[in-house]
Amino acid sequence: MLTEETVLGQMSWVMRSKTVNMSLTQVGSQMAPVYFDLPGQPRVQPYHISPWQGEDHACLDGRSEGPLRGDFFCLPFGASDPDDEAPAHGKTASRLWSLGGHRCGKGVHELDIRLENALKSAGVRRQFFLIEDHTIVYDRTTISGLTGAYTLGHHAILSLPSRDSALLLSTSKQMLGMTCPTLFASPAIAEYQSLAVGASFEELSSVPSIFKGTSDANCSVFPERRGFTDLLQIAVDVEKGKPAWTAAVNTEGSYLWFSLRNPSLLPSTIVWIDNRGRHQPPWSGRNCSLGLEDTCSFFDKGSKASRQPNAFSKAGVKTIHNFEEGSTMCIPYLQGVAPIPPNFSHVRSAVCGEAGLTLADSAGREVFCAARTQFVFGEEL
Repeated sequence: MLTEETVLGQMSWVMRSKTVNMSLTQVGSQMAPVYFDLPGQPRVQPYHISPWQGEDHACLDGRSEGPLRGDFFCLPFGASDPDDEAPAHGKTASRLWSLGGHRCGKGVHELDIRLENALKSAGVRRQFFLIEDHTIVYDRTTISGLTGAYTLGHHAILSLPSRDSALLLSTSKQMLGMTCPTLFASPAIAEYQSLAVGASFEELSSVPSIFKGTSDANCSVFPERRGFTDLLQIAVDVEKGKPAWTAAVNTEGSYLWFSLRNPSLLPSTIVWIDNRGRHQPPWSGRNCSLGLEDTCSFFDKGSKASRQPNAFSKAGVKTIHNFEEGSTMCIPYLQGVAPIPPNFSHVRSAVCGEAGLTLADSAGREVFCAARTQFVFGEEL
């Protein structure tokens, strides 16, 4: 079932299955709200929706921050380059998409949307799939007609619980972790950060602070550090044939959110933390969210900086994709939710099987989610 509706200030396509109700904005193809029906508990909606929806902010026209919500695809990812004629995070996150089609058959719902001239003359096609009884959104982005070296990535944004430290973040085995190499939040424009500049870290639970004489920050639990906004990047070890994962356990809502990806395409996760740390309009000190952005990029610096040697590329981590003339690239991605048992903690492992995904915490408690995990390596649904 597909309908067109105005959802929280944005004209959207709404696709439904037995277990998922997904809204996708027509401007920017930003995905939220998404309601998941979990067995034995009320439906959950994990994604953040910015508080300025419905307000009049001319400064946001043509920018990804206008509809800002949920998950969206960025091409290029990060800062704009005037030579690309693209805004920050690309036209894919801020321009009007067209409907390519919708189908439903054999228990699979598909929404197909298109954007021409998304980056120079390149076209982008996005396909969203819902499988009956799966609490997952499957998403495949196809880029064609692009030549050159560019960043790209998904930009998921989660809402945060009301209780401090109630959301627990973890990722696949970390290869390299680093805070933003430049000042991320400038007090000159009423922004404030709490993490050190250009600092390496081995664990999310111990990230150097910008304040001298203070202990490291725990960036594996949220919300924390009210009044600050920060950025860090994690590159994960690539294990042949195994997806990379990012997981956020919401102990207040009794569920976990996860994403799965092909790490050769999206080798890093950028964590954007905003706990009311931006005070200029439209942020106005009221935005509280967690960005979990699976990317091929060097932080949010854009394609130009990501082409240059940097801390991640020097460590063997890809920060740019090279598109050859006439080539086509597909970026499959999946994200979903699952209920958790009492006292479930940080996810420490994610094992793919024929029937789905098993996630376990450090105490060995397990959560199973029906999933077609090989989708991230090109399997058709």
